[in-house]
Amino acid sequence: MWLLDVDGVVNTRRPVWGPQLGRGTARAGGVDWPIRWAPPLIDRIRRLHGDGVVEVRWCSTWCSDAEELERLFGLPPLRRALGGDDLASPGGTDLPKLAAAGRVLAAGRRLVWTDDTAVPLPGPLFDKLTEGGRALLIRPHPRRGLRPRDLDRIEAFARMRRAPAR
Repeated sequence: MWLLDVDGVVNTRRPVWGPQLGRGTARAGGVDWPIRWAPPLIDRIRRLHGDGVVEVRWCSTWCSDAEELERLFGLPPLRRALGGDDLASPGGTDLPKLAAAGRVLAAGRRLVWTDDTAVPLPGPLFDKLTEGGRALLIRPHPRRGLRPRDLDRIEAFARMRRAPAR
């Protein structure tokens, strides 16, 4: 399962997928927000999800308004990893996102998690989540977002049937 954040991951100032740039607005909380994305990135996400290589779920402050993003990006409806209580968390959404990642692993599923702030930096928590090759964590630069090489890693990881033996 791929937990996908939006801002700083898909919605970025300078995506590095070539000259083509998608622009539009998505409404959340009664406000129109500018969204910028790389169409080839969205195409790749759509293909990986549609082909059943990986199940993509929104894991973002956008969860309650994700249909706006799906419309803008031309994505099918995707499930949400966060609900209303998670989005109203007084400390922000990083801890609820971490809890969502934990639920995926606790269910025995392999995890891809892409987030520019909530994915832990290398250290004990990162090591715990990734032990045994059960998770791929990517924390992209927030102005550049996911890069083609990140999607190559995600696809290779998702296509592995089980974690490699050590």
